[in-house]
This record gives sequence, structure tokens and C-alpha cells, in this order.
Amino acid sequence: MSDVVQKLWGFCHTLRHDGVDYGDYIEQITFLLFLKMADERDVELPRGCTWPTLRDKSGSDLVDGYTDILRKLGKTPGILGDIYAEAQSRFNNPVNLKKLVNLIDETEWTSLGVDIKAAAYEGLLEKAASEGKKGAGQYFTPRVLIQSIVRCMKPDPRAHADFTICDPACGTGGFLVAAYEWLKEETKGGALERSVAKRVRTKTYVGQDLVARPRRLALMNLYLHGVEPHIYLGDTIYEPDRGERYDVVLTNPPFGTRGANQAPTRDDFTIETSNKQLNFVQHVMNILKPGGRAAVVLPDNCLFEDKAGEVFEILMQDCNLHTILRLPRGTFTPYSQGVKANVIFFQKGLPTEHIWIFDARSNVPGITKKDRPLVPQHFAEFEKAYGGDPNGRSKRKDTGEEGRCRRFELSDIKARNYKLDITWLKDESLEDGDELPEPQELAAEAASELEAVIKELRGIVALIETGEDSSR
Repeated sequence: MSDVVQKLWGFCHTLRHDGVDYGDYIEQITFLLFLKMADERDVELPRGCTWPTLRDKSGSDLVDGYTDILRKLGKTPGILGDIYAEAQSRFNNPVNLKKLVNLIDETEWTSLGVDIKAAAYEGLLEKAASEGKKGAGQYFTPRVLIQSIVRCMKPDPRAHADFTICDPACGTGGFLVAAYEWLKEETKGGALERSVAKRVRTKTYVGQDLVARPRRLALMNLYLHGVEPHIYLGDTIYEPDRGERYDVVLTNPPFGTRGANQAPTRDDFTIETSNKQLNFVQHVMNILKPGGRAAVVLPDNCLFEDKAGEVFEILMQDCNLHTILRLPRGTFTPYSQGVKANVIFFQKGLPTEHIWIFDARSNVPGITKKDRPLVPQHFAEFEKAYGGDPNGRSKRKDTGEEGRCRRFELSDIKARNYKLDITWLKDESLEDGDELPEPQELAAEAASELEAVIKELRGIVALIETGEDSSR
């Protein structure tokens, strides 16, 4: 598998000189890989759209033929049409296209097994993201983190016949893929009754993304795992609620404030805010079924800035916000360097009585790309503390002010106006010059905190101005 990735990735560097960037390259592989696999599996495709037809062409006929195949497949009903919707060739040089076709043709993808094919594909995504190119981070949440969250949440579609799992900001489908992989592991390779297997494959996994490319990649990523998902294209926050409800929601909403300069006009959002992540929290609350559970990744500033307290007060009335995990510094390196983040876990239908906070950050060396990569051991202690109940009701021990796991009563949270940036461990690593974060990380952190302060000040100014207007 690593040989396949290295071959394909090595050729990517060649194509960059022809003006094909990382994202374009992976997208083109998406198109070509599907054709090759369809040929191996004897999947019926529209006439003239088969892999042998393409493989046997050369020169300008190859470039023209590839463009024609993309156009025809984009008009095909079903998942084929979804994957190839508005697909365009990025190749101008027929020699480069022929080389890529030959590279893909060398491998019998079906014989590699579903997991290895997908691993090769995801390996390319990881490499693209790790290059640190602008925009790569939007596709990717570290797999180690995703797998840890999934192990805690146990998204098991065997629970009942209508069980559904959703990621409303799915990117390339990492959470949905990991949820299916977890099920396969639980069932020793996916041994399910025929009727259950069909439902799981075609009616269980749902996602949405704002951008066409990651959505397309999610469809292919899940297809490579044998799943036919429902992935919507559109704006999760600004579009009206579709009315669909889910048993499990796993998501990492996009970081940053771009495009979030106005509050969405949603009747089902109680708190009006332009903060993108806080609106995702409200959205997730609404799309959960009664008794449904969620895990949401949020940057630090979402626990305290702007209207965070108001959103979390509503959340704690309608849901049991039972656990917060403080992620290690640099968890998203190299995708979103400098971002400090958390995972909040909650279940809908029960009010919050207390919150367990697990600090996996203090006195933990920051994650780096090469020397200190994120590994499962970073979350092993947390998973043990979380316990076997996916709804967070396992018995836990408060390890006191010297430990990483603490319990805070609702009265403590109320006293803080529902702001959840609670810390107790002194982070000695920040006093050690050798352990200080990289300058760009410190700068990003300072900018984030300044942004939060400015928002608070604007709120105060608005209140003062409102008061002056009412007194006139």
C-alpha cells in the first residue's frame, strides 16, 4: 500500500509543473480510480465510459475521451452522477494523463482489499494536508483523534432499524469512515445479516459539506469502504433545517470566522450569534433524536467568547453535557497550526447536572509534525476515564487538583455564567523555554485571544449605546 501511495504521490510532484495542484490531483485520481475499480468489479457503466476504453487511447484522443467520459458520467443517476457532478479534466498534457492512467492500471485495486484501497487513498489526503498548503486543513481531522472519539461514542447501527450517523461538516468523510471501520471491527469484519448489512451500507451514514470537492472526495472515500452514503452539498448553518434527525452526530466544524459575519436566520436557533462554531452547536442540538448523542470539536475561544455562555446554558437545559476533553497543543498540526481545541460530548433529552473535564493538554509536550506526532497514547488515559458507556454515564473518579480528570457541578458552571474554559493544572511546560510552542503558534493563539477580547468590547459598547438611546 505504501508503495502505491509513494508512486502516486511522486507523480503528483511532476504534475505540479503542469499546473495541477494537490487538491486537483487527488480529485482526478478519484475519477480515474472509480473507473478502474468499476472495471474490476464488472460494474455496468454508460457506453464508452469504461476503463479499457480510456486506457487504450493516447495523445489528444485520450484527453478528449477523458473529458467526454467525465461529462457523460456527471449526467448519470445515483452515486455515479454524484461523484462526477460538474467534473472537469485538469489535464492539458496527454503524456501526463497517460502516465497517471498507466500508474493506476498497474494495480489490481480490488485484490488489495477494501481497507487497503481506502488507506492508499487516505494516504494521499494526509500527504496533501501535511504539505501545509492553504485549504488542505479543511479536508482533514487527525485520524488518531477521530478514532478515539469514535471508540468513546460507539456508533452502532445494529441498535435499531432506523439508526443513523451524521457529520454536518463532513469534509472528506473521516468521521463517517471511522464509524464504519469501528463497526467492522466490532463485527469481526462486517459479518451482518443480509437485510441489516444493506441498511447499514445504504441508509446509515449521512453528511453535508459546503464545498463540492470535499463532498465528492467523501463520496469516493466511503465508496472505497463499501458504503453508499447520503452526502448533501450546501451550507449547514444558513440553510433551513431539513427535518432529519440522527442517533449519533460526530463533527469537527470548520475553524475560523470566514463567512460568519452575520447571524443565520434560523427559527430553530435560540441564540442569535455570528460565531460559526456556536451555531454548529445549536444545529447539532436540533438534529439529534431524543436520547441521541454527539461529539463536537470546538476551538478554545468557543468555550468563553461572545455568546458562548448563552448557547451552553440552553445546551445544558436540553442535553446532558457530560464531558469536555482538552486536546493537546498542536493536535491539528500541520493542518491548522496554533489552534487549541476541545471535544464536547453530550446526550439530548436530559439536563446537565455535572461536567467531567479531562485535561490532556497541560504538561504534555506540544504535537509536532515529525518529532512528536499525535499517537493513540495521547488519548489512552482519557478513553479509560470516559469508560464503556457511550452516553458518558460510566463511573469516574475525580483525580483532584493534581490530576487530569475533574468533576464540576452545575452550580460551579452557573457561577461562571456557563463559560467552560475551566483549568486547574499549572502548565509547567510553558515555563520551560525548550518546550515553548513555535512562534507562529504563539502568534495564532494571541490573535485568537485578542479577537475574543475585541468581540467582548464591542458587545459592551453596543450595550452602552443601547442604554444611552433608551435614556434619551
